[in-house]
Amino acid sequence: MIWTAKLIKHREENRIAVQFEKNSALINRIKEFEDARWSTKKSVWHLPDTHENRDHFKIIQYENTIPSVEGIEQMHKFNQWLSSKRYSPNTIKTYTEALKSFLVFYREKSIKDITNDDIIIYNNEYLLKKKLSASYQNQIVNAIKLYFRTVQETKIDVEKIHRPKREKILPNVLSKQEIKSILDAHSNLKHKAMLSIIYSCGLRRSELLNLKLIDIDSKRYIVNIRQAKGKKDRITPLSLKILELLREYYKVHKPVKYLFEGIELGTIYSEQSLQSVLKQALEKAKIKKPVTLHWLRHSYATHLLESGTDLRYIQELLGHNSSRTTEIYTHVSTKSLQQIKSPFDDL
Repeated sequence: MIWTAKLIKHREENRIAVQFEKNSALINRIKEFEDARWSTKKSVWHLPDTHENRDHFKIIQYENTIPSVEGIEQMHKFNQWLSSKRYSPNTIKTYTEALKSFLVFYREKSIKDITNDDIIIYNNEYLLKKKLSASYQNQIVNAIKLYFRTVQETKIDVEKIHRPKREKILPNVLSKQEIKSILDAHSNLKHKAMLSIIYSCGLRRSELLNLKLIDIDSKRYIVNIRQAKGKKDRITPLSLKILELLREYYKVHKPVKYLFEGIELGTIYSEQSLQSVLKQALEKAKIKKPVTLHWLRHSYATHLLESGTDLRYIQELLGHNSSRTTEIYTHVSTKSLQQIKSPFDDL
């Protein structure tokens, strides 16, 4: 049988479209499938989107990218709820996409019939089979727990939804010499200033991009970081060396609103362009490590700790809610380790 098959949406219903050359024997064969229909508009035969039909027509991907009609409606409601609670756009996108993955997996099941056992099945049959990370699984759990707290009729016991065992991953840290090589790599004043202030103030990527001219307080030597992660304001010291670099940058580029602007004045600099700035610096500095912008923030915190700064101050400077988050830098600081003498040296 020569045919092609693909997933389609027909009258708000998930279906499998099957196309083949007109042949009476083939038409009689397709009619044997339960609920097989002919679409005059699409000029295809289409069948219910079931696992059996997918297997028969060798549609390999397990998940459709579209939830059920009910799932789409619930995603919209969840999105609206998150917006009304003033979650950040990034969090809304992350949680909505995470919920979508779960609802796509159970698109043939009514949401009110989903149980805690179904979540365990999803973890095993989808997340673990696809070898997705524990951090992604944790995002899914966050989204599911938050969503089912907003649903009235449900069989889910939110408090019994378990999280994956926390991975103990240490932050990636660069040496001061590596940092210097990266910051000195660019001759472009704007690019040099962007990377320098990320490291010197321990900024997140979004915090740098959203900095405005009024956030630089040159009289008090501080940077005001407004409505950062967790919708919190904080301040961080502005070194005299960075202030001089920013003044030099301002004379050349003259931004009007944001500290670092896009091609058009007054527009925010793009995340992709900032990533490219770092990539170019790494190439010029001939650093082969898979460095990300967040490595600069990790390095800032670790270097502060190694220079004797109290952990409580570092917590405030980074904007961490919990001291436990900041304490992880004690595991990557080499100050104490360098004082330990290896027994190998005595052999």
